[in-house]
Amino acid sequence: MTKEKKALFDYDEDSIQSLDWKEHIRLRPGMYIGKLGDGASPDDGIYVLVKEVIDNCIDEFTMGHGKKIELTIDKKMVNVRDFGRGIPLGKVVDVVSKINTGAKYDSKVFQKSVGLNGVGTKAVNALSSYFKVSSIRDKKIKSAEFERGVLLKEYRQEKTTEQDGTLVSFTPDEDIFKKFTFHPEFLENQIWNYCFLNAGLKIYFNGKSFVSQNGLLDLLKRRTNEDELRYPIIHLKGEDIEIAISHTNDYGEDIYSFVNGQHTTQGGTHQQAFREMYVKTIRDFYKNNYDASDIRTGITAAVSVRVMEPVFESQTKTKLGSVNVQPDGPSMRQFFSDFLGKELDNFLHRNAAVADALKKRIEQSERERKDMAGIKKLANERAKKANLHNKKLRDCRIHFNDELPAKDKEAFAEKQKATTIFITEGDSASGSITKSRDVETQAVFSLRGKPLNCFGLTKKIVYQNEEFNLLQHALNIEEGMEGLRYNKIVIATDADVDGMHIRLLLMTFFLQFFPDLVKHNHIYILETPLFRVRNKQETIYCYSEEEKNEAIEKLGGKPEITRFKGLGEISPDEFSAFIGEEMKTTLMSLEAGEYIQDLLSFYMGKNTPDRQEFIINNLKVESDAPVESH
Repeated sequence: MTKEKKALFDYDEDSIQSLDWKEHIRLRPGMYIGKLGDGASPDDGIYVLVKEVIDNCIDEFTMGHGKKIELTIDKKMVNVRDFGRGIPLGKVVDVVSKINTGAKYDSKVFQKSVGLNGVGTKAVNALSSYFKVSSIRDKKIKSAEFERGVLLKEYRQEKTTEQDGTLVSFTPDEDIFKKFTFHPEFLENQIWNYCFLNAGLKIYFNGKSFVSQNGLLDLLKRRTNEDELRYPIIHLKGEDIEIAISHTNDYGEDIYSFVNGQHTTQGGTHQQAFREMYVKTIRDFYKNNYDASDIRTGITAAVSVRVMEPVFESQTKTKLGSVNVQPDGPSMRQFFSDFLGKELDNFLHRNAAVADALKKRIEQSERERKDMAGIKKLANERAKKANLHNKKLRDCRIHFNDELPAKDKEAFAEKQKATTIFITEGDSASGSITKSRDVETQAVFSLRGKPLNCFGLTKKIVYQNEEFNLLQHALNIEEGMEGLRYNKIVIATDADVDGMHIRLLLMTFFLQFFPDLVKHNHIYILETPLFRVRNKQETIYCYSEEEKNEAIEKLGGKPEITRFKGLGEISPDEFSAFIGEEMKTTLMSLEAGEYIQDLLSFYMGKNTPDRQEFIINNLKVESDAPVESH
């Protein structure tokens, strides 16, 4: 064995490294803030940084200190000001720069806090090119400035007339967050969640005011078209628990869950306990052993609990792992059983009209399920005969590791969050992506022909249409979102008229039959370059005419210009860059006030004058040639 090869296998004292807190965070940022991203997705790291700082402000409000928070973002500089007690002045530097330092170890001070042991602000500090913290307390102010976690300047205490509280200013480090941009709509959605969970709290974002007086009732009103609700929202509140429930005619389940003010987008023990105990309460009330899926189909709900010393499955706190409400207290299931068994049962007894409307919705689901039973059986048999995993689906390797030792399960769960499936059109496009993908975490599903326009159709068509049936089996969403095999579903079609049409039909499919995938940020559109501009020294990929013209000007002379008309025209070597770490995608999301059936009716329904006017007003013409009218 050569010396070089021997060195690779050496394991001695020199192999052991010790990193200080900031080096470890910067080397493994995903452990602390999840994925990095460029701001195009609401769970990208830059929004987690903002959340970590605001979480501390929320803790102050929860404990009765400070009723407003001010958030300003000027380009890439973030400022968060609360009006709580302020950090004890002698600990201002330690709290944001010394690991294992914080008040949240003392459960008497922060019994049901959002943050965990003050790790959050340290991560923000380490991952920011500039970070400043100021604490105002008892008419005195203490400040400190940092660069990537390194203390630059510690200011002396000074007298001040400012109101007590804490001000944190930071700029995410562009060495880590490449070419990032803050999207206001993602921040506003995050801010609304804070307000819904903390009734009476006022948050100002770049001068705009956010406040909720009715908690989760306001959340459901904002997220749901009241005209589509089968009955008025049921709003229940108790000590450390709040629930809002209604039903629509949509398919699937739409449940927003929160723990100590944290939006648990991946659910957890509290969400599962709610689902189970809600079914039990409904069965007991109607004295009927309804199928659980019939009870929950079409449900729209928001659930918030406060838990002492919560255990989350990762630092980003998106999934609760706690079995009990408090260390020596009742189980999560018992807690929900007691609350729903009393409060929901009482509500339904007192509101006969609501109880009757809920029963009709359940029985409608039951009829539809029984009508589809035979069709589903045939569809499942067809899916098996179609040899889905060999012909339609090129799966990723992570799904072939079902039996893992217990010590690897947490790492597996984290990796599962990085899984992506590309839905492509035709063999050439799927071939390019298949050759270019990361086989560990990226899968490819190949469509055959254009999908059916399923607007206004019932879910029966999902089983009768082979492409839809195979797609839902590939995603494993027949029984709901909990079985979803991929965290990110990316629609990857050509940038031509046919590709745009297929994209629109797929979006209609998800909105019509699996709206919870859209509402919970699982559906994305792949952006691939329209042009390649290059000379012998440099190659620039452009996503618009404007970018193409800028590239031509930059390279000068007469560079070679290639117009990509289809994904299959891009070589696998080039394509790997477009679906790698810097993959560009657009999130398929719903803005406030946008409701699914209204959207589908407008874009996919009958060709109305309103839609014709919309198309004319938004028509883009690439040349200066006059457009003929028809």
